[in-house]
Formats: sequence, C-alpha cells, structure tokens
Amino acid sequence: MTQLERAVAHAAEAYPDRQSAVLEALRLAQKEHGGWLPREALVEVADALDVTPAYTRAIASFYDMFHLEPIGRHLVEVCTNLSCALVGARRVVEAFEGALGVAPGETTEDGSVTFRTVECLGGCGYATVVAVDHRYRHFVKPDDVEAIVAELDGRGADAGG
Repeated sequence: MTQLERAVAHAAEAYPDRQSAVLEALRLAQKEHGGWLPREALVEVADALDVTPAYTRAIASFYDMFHLEPIGRHLVEVCTNLSCALVGARRVVEAFEGALGVAPGETTEDGSVTFRTVECLGGCGYATVVAVDHRYRHFVKPDDVEAIVAELDGRGADAGG
C-alpha cells in the first residue's frame, strides 16, 4: 500500500461512505504529485475509494482548487464574480496579463507563474480579491499588480512565495 493509499484510507475513515472522502483524497494526491493531478493520481484516488477514474476526474474538474495540468511555482488567481467585477476585476486581470505576459489559464514561459481567473474567492466585501499562492489580497487595484509580480520575482519586500 502506498503512502497516498494509506492517507486516503485514513481520511475515508471519517465518512460513512468512502467516496465522500474524494475532496480530501484529491487534495492529498495533488500535494503528492507536485501541485497537480496527472491521470495516474486520479486512478490512484479512484482505486483507493472504490470509484471510477471518471468520477475522480469529474470532481477534480469541477473545483477550481484542483489542477489537471502542471502549474507554475506560483499561482495567481483573480476573482471575476459579480462583486469583484463591479469594482474593476477586469482591469486587474488586464494588468496581470500585461505584467506577466500571459492570458488567464496560462503559465509564464519560464514556468514561474500560472495565472487564472476564478469564479469566486469568497471575499465579496473585499473586492477585488486576488489569491497569490493561496494567500488572499483584498481591494486589489490595477496599480497594485506590478508590486505583486515583483514579489513573485523575488524583488519585493515580501518575496518568498
């Protein structure tokens, strides 16, 4: 039994139905596979939970927190839901596109940053919300983007990703 299989089995113990542990199992698999879920990870989780790989892929493709392709060393996500859109999320997205040289859904050529737009980051009262390596930034404006990118490049005061 692999370490992942043991971890998934342990997580599944908390549920009356093993397949209910699928989110935790996918999180564990993504961590083990360097931040994304290759096909073999989906198969491992499926086998451990007695479900099909199609089921694990369906769940993984539904949630923004799971990645079915490799991602960069840093992850920048901009919320584009209604609250953020109303205060200028589109302009923040455009500023990141210019600063990073990639469109949403792409990774910089050097593999350092994956840039995405997401449906909601749950901070409607703090719009526009940007998650940088899973740490939320509130009230982000287009003028803030250059400093955020500089931090990712290691030039900023809070560098370290």
